[in-house]
Amino acid sequence: MSPEPILAASLGRFPWMPVAWISVLLIVCFAPVLQGMVLDWMNNDDMGHGFFVPVLALWIVWTRKDTLLQLPMRPNAWGLVLVLLGAAQLIAGTLGAELFVSRTAFLVSLSGILLYAGGTPLLRVLAFPLFLLLFMVRIPAILYSQITFPLQIFASSVAEHLLWMIGIPVLREGNILELSSQRLSVVEACSGIRSLLSLSFLSLIYAHSFDSKVWMRGALLVATVPIAVAANAFRVTLTGVLSEYNPELAQGFIHSAEGWIIFLISMIILIAVHKAINLAYGAFRTPR
Repeated sequence: MSPEPILAASLGRFPWMPVAWISVLLIVCFAPVLQGMVLDWMNNDDMGHGFFVPVLALWIVWTRKDTLLQLPMRPNAWGLVLVLLGAAQLIAGTLGAELFVSRTAFLVSLSGILLYAGGTPLLRVLAFPLFLLLFMVRIPAILYSQITFPLQIFASSVAEHLLWMIGIPVLREGNILELSSQRLSVVEACSGIRSLLSLSFLSLIYAHSFDSKVWMRGALLVATVPIAVAANAFRVTLTGVLSEYNPELAQGFIHSAEGWIIFLISMIILIAVHKAINLAYGAFRTPR
């Protein structure tokens, strides 16, 4: 049989119409929630990567189109239970003014639609892009504060020790660094949570694009934590050093450019870690 009839048969097996109709209804029902997420991406610097999440998730789905078209579709009624669970979660999150609950309800309902339309085979193939969509949802406020403050203290503490080591006197009070030139405050924006979230997302995309081993995604995701935390501590130290020469270098465009440069260095380190893991993995698998 030629490729054209095979492709036509595959297209015919895929439940395009049910998925399309239910997806439109899902978007309509969650329109206020989705609008709120987009506003977060626009106004919250920590969530600036949110615009790229659905685009890259859809790109990954597109790369798997051949697999999707060949899947044996087995509609599963349990998907409707997930859809109803997502609806209940949306109501609870809206009434309780809990944004994380209402926004993740969209992902629960979307998973339910896929399970109902194509069964577990379809949901299994799309599990990774569905997981990536979590990165477009802002972390719960209570968890955010519990993460950022320790990161602020760690970055300021490391900066204090490094500044003393290079001969710059500094006095630290919590997340405040007292230098001879000025006072530096390691605020939430300097905690490193922004680079941690963005680097974590990019690590998954990078592992998916350049390594066929599924476990490598988890390995690089774990590696982003020390890389991002250490890079942010170095950035705070660098800011302290620059401010000793010129206090204006610790703010404005220079400070922002410094953050981008440190982030690029973090990405390079992540790639180096990936190469090192592969070398160790190859050496371990080589027969002796």
